[in-house]
Amino acid sequence: MNKMRALRQLRCRLPSTRLLALLLIVLACVIYCFYYNVSPISYPKPSKNAVSDNTGLGEVAYQRKSPNREQELEQCPLVREMEADIDTQVLYPSFEFQPSWLRSKEFWDKKFEDRYELLRMDRQRLKLKVIVVPHSHNDPGWLKTFEQYFETKTNHIINNIVHKLNQHLNMTFIWSEISFLHAWWERAHPVKRKSFKKLVIDGRLEITAGGWVMPDEACTHIYALVDQFIEGHNWVMTNLGVAPKTGWSIDPFGHGPTVPHLLEQSGLEGTIIQRIHYAWKQWLAQRQIEEFYWVTGWEHEEPSMIVHNMPFDIYSIKSTCGPHPAVCVGFDFRKIPGEYTEYTAKYEEITERNLPGKARALVEQYRRIGSLTPHNVVLVPLGDDFRYEHGVEFDAQYANYMKMFAYINSHSDLHAEVSFGTPADYFTAVRERHNDVPTLKGDFFVYSDIFSEGKPAYWSGYYTTRPYLKILARQFEHQLRSAEILFTLAWNSLAQGGHDGETCRRRLDKSYEQLVAARRSLGLFQHHDAITGTSKANVMSDYGTKIITSVYHCVRLQETALGALMLPEHAHAPQGVLQSETEWEAYGEPPRRLRVSLVDRKRVVVFNSLAEERVEVVTLRSNTTDVRVFDTRRREYVPSQVAPIVDVREDGRRVLSDLEFEVAFVATLPPLAAVTFALEEHVDTSRLCAVYCDGCDARSDGKPHRYPVQKMKPGDVQIENSALKLLVDRNSGLLRQVQRKDSRHRNVVEVQFGAYRSAQRHSGAYLFMPDYDDPEREDVLAEYTSGRADERIIILAGPVFTEISTAYLPFLVHTVRLYSVPGTPLERGVQIENLVDFESPPKNRETELFMRVQTDLQNGEVPEFYTDQNGFHYQKRVKVGKLGVEANYYPLTTMAWLQDERTRLTYVTDHAQGAAAYEPGRLEVMLDRRTLYDDHRGVGEGVVDNKPTLLRNWLLLEPLAPAPEPAYELPSRTAERLSRALNYPAGVFLVDSGEGEVAVRSHGAFSRGFPPALHVLNLRTVSEDAPEQAPSREAYLVLHRPGTSCSVGDASGASSRFTADSAFGNLRLANVTAVSLTGLRRRKSLAGLRDIELKPMELKTYRIRF
Repeated sequence: MNKMRALRQLRCRLPSTRLLALLLIVLACVIYCFYYNVSPISYPKPSKNAVSDNTGLGEVAYQRKSPNREQELEQCPLVREMEADIDTQVLYPSFEFQPSWLRSKEFWDKKFEDRYELLRMDRQRLKLKVIVVPHSHNDPGWLKTFEQYFETKTNHIINNIVHKLNQHLNMTFIWSEISFLHAWWERAHPVKRKSFKKLVIDGRLEITAGGWVMPDEACTHIYALVDQFIEGHNWVMTNLGVAPKTGWSIDPFGHGPTVPHLLEQSGLEGTIIQRIHYAWKQWLAQRQIEEFYWVTGWEHEEPSMIVHNMPFDIYSIKSTCGPHPAVCVGFDFRKIPGEYTEYTAKYEEITERNLPGKARALVEQYRRIGSLTPHNVVLVPLGDDFRYEHGVEFDAQYANYMKMFAYINSHSDLHAEVSFGTPADYFTAVRERHNDVPTLKGDFFVYSDIFSEGKPAYWSGYYTTRPYLKILARQFEHQLRSAEILFTLAWNSLAQGGHDGETCRRRLDKSYEQLVAARRSLGLFQHHDAITGTSKANVMSDYGTKIITSVYHCVRLQETALGALMLPEHAHAPQGVLQSETEWEAYGEPPRRLRVSLVDRKRVVVFNSLAEERVEVVTLRSNTTDVRVFDTRRREYVPSQVAPIVDVREDGRRVLSDLEFEVAFVATLPPLAAVTFALEEHVDTSRLCAVYCDGCDARSDGKPHRYPVQKMKPGDVQIENSALKLLVDRNSGLLRQVQRKDSRHRNVVEVQFGAYRSAQRHSGAYLFMPDYDDPEREDVLAEYTSGRADERIIILAGPVFTEISTAYLPFLVHTVRLYSVPGTPLERGVQIENLVDFESPPKNRETELFMRVQTDLQNGEVPEFYTDQNGFHYQKRVKVGKLGVEANYYPLTTMAWLQDERTRLTYVTDHAQGAAAYEPGRLEVMLDRRTLYDDHRGVGEGVVDNKPTLLRNWLLLEPLAPAPEPAYELPSRTAERLSRALNYPAGVFLVDSGEGEVAVRSHGAFSRGFPPALHVLNLRTVSEDAPEQAPSREAYLVLHRPGTSCSVGDASGASSRFTADSAFGNLRLANVTAVSLTGLRRRKSLAGLRDIELKPMELKTYRIRF
């Protein structure tokens, strides 16, 4: 009985706590393994030999050829970080962003006034020297188009400069925008031209900066920045016979180190900046630092160019004569009949009666500026937007200021010397008095002003505004660069080949004028109110139309030049044999793609404009699925696949086209070369993509599809290649997880979409400000999710790539793509495409759409991430917790990344946009913006002209090894190569044999022995001096050696040295000369390409003569 009771008690006793915990752990492990190995449905992945064609030709290996013996692979060079006296990234978070003086809009407080009084009484202090610089800031497009401004304003301004400076012999002036100066020069009388040139030679009229425009510094890419400086500087030298000495960058909305570096490499001695954060203005003024050497982030040679920061808010007279705008506004003597402004209200002409008081009041303002410096030299701009278009303003400003100058200079008790002058005069005076100039590294983004409302306004919206145009500008860069390279190669090939190519040469000769026009169109769009998207809608449309026109001409030129190089009988070939596969036809419309045909368009020439071998997946449109692709250079069939085109019906449903298909094939392209691929009719169902789609199983005519269509499987979706395995959410079609197969490590990588609601009248073309009462719309896709989730997702699985496309029509189509091309960068990244369509307003009003990537990376409790700057520098960003998200958005041009001790996630983009890492493990990028209201920064309207926009990106997850010593943070080699491939894709041209068969070379190698570590930024034909738009036998070879990380991903080295065999194909070089970046200053004669040397991160120009 007792035994039975004991047994019953034992049977009923509850398990111990330890046993329960153990059971729970085991159960959790089982659920985890089931979820990640059973639940996700794995769609067919390519087999290991998927890269070989099924014709029995064997596997295609994507391995680099062994390097030339003289081009041995170099070890990955460690790029060290530069030390500087001032590090903006370290100092900025410590600032007081809500100072007591905010409402007054003036940082000048009692401490500044007390210091000023002490210095004023110091008889040992150097005499005050003031240089007043008359100027007129001319925007090449903003509220009006370039042509409208020229006709109504700028033409009169430059005419007045010539006339009035010859009349007022003590007056000086400066000019910056060469685009406007060129337009004036073209119509000016030779006598006026001569007079203008004499003023420049005499030093009374200074050409400052000398770029085609005053470029933006946040959204511009390195190619376009350099090109517009080359165009402007060479125009100045050709027509005026001088080289710019000083820079003038007073209106870009924030400043970075790229433009000062480019100016220094071009030989300039000093430059002036204006718009930086109000807290920086105060900090620098407190320490009497208005000049500094702006050093690069990486170790570089000692800087030589001084950067001067204008101490106050803006470049108008009201803000430049001293710290008190209420006083300074009385020293603007513009008075035009019919104009009524704040300065006309305070207008007071200088007379004998008021002269002493006015002159002393002015010099005290100047002296206050002088107290912000140790050297007591003051630069005072005298002008504003489009000033001096009336001759009477010239007369009034000159007459009144000369009276005050004379009074000040004649009264020794004032201990001051004041005169008109130029920035060159200012820097000369500073160097004479001051040699203890500190160094600074970092940048001045994000810019914030307070002068409008007395509270901070962050200019981070324009990083993203009008992405359609930002993308179009980058595509324009690519087309222009390809046209430049092909023109230079073809022009000199024909010149060295005798008279056989005379017909083709005449065609190229006629095209050169259009090439020059395209350079200037690209330069024009780098203007700080153009690529930023901050002009009126009709002006932005005008910019876009100019770009489309130039792209058209660049494409036509490429066809002609490539025909000269690839068609053996080019002299007799009809025009138009080579046709670009992509055509840009109208602003706002997507490019049109030509279809290949097995009848008369069955050969394709693919041009690689990069000086490194690469493997690309080329896509073509076809009217048949029965096709295979033959590489005529390697004499083998290449891997390919055929997928249906997905069309959208009027009712919003997606259907698979049975009339048009996409053929994708793998192309191995030698450096700077063109390869011909032949399309052949061939039936092979293994090349057809498997299609997983609910509702796509039937055609409208009831017939079966040509390719296998299957129902979607239940559960989350898993796709993979030999390097990566992705987990994609079954309902949303968004990425959730990435596994790197080399480490078996899984990372959370969740893609999300959301939107900030714009703060009305505080968020606009320039500013970003969320409505903090209702800041974030996490349900931005909710209204586009009607119907079953299965009907939104289509999966295409093929031997070359697999993609998952999810439609939230018409707002967003999101595609995740994984390539199966072993041994290449393509396979190590996840390609993401977003087709965004805001529709017509008022749809999606006050919407700032972002894509967010949430990871499990531990990038700091105070999140840190990195952004590129202009595709050239890289900058660490640290969240400033006391500021909102609008102040933590930063510009990126090509990529951004966040990392922890083990892993780095890199986001690679094809255009400029804003990005933030506001929470740990999170990277957020802005996709598009619509704000109905103006943000009160001058443009006078909101942003509602959104266009359907396709954004292409890469996500790259790579292992991070500990660095052997502290280094400048750089992108991985894979990220750098994917970025170049995104910015400079292979050019695809169809061979049209409709008028008869045409012989085409199997390939053309236009370079030999070029080091893969160097990037040919440009190969740009130099124009003859006369006529200006005629090509010469010389070219600028602009080379960049990008730095890459030695601790992230593929850290293998690559050769950076030319060899004795290095050449541009069979072209003969007469000489090679090292020159300044823009080509105006000769550095050194070289024996040949072999003498070229570049350190990591360096950018250099060489003038070569063929």
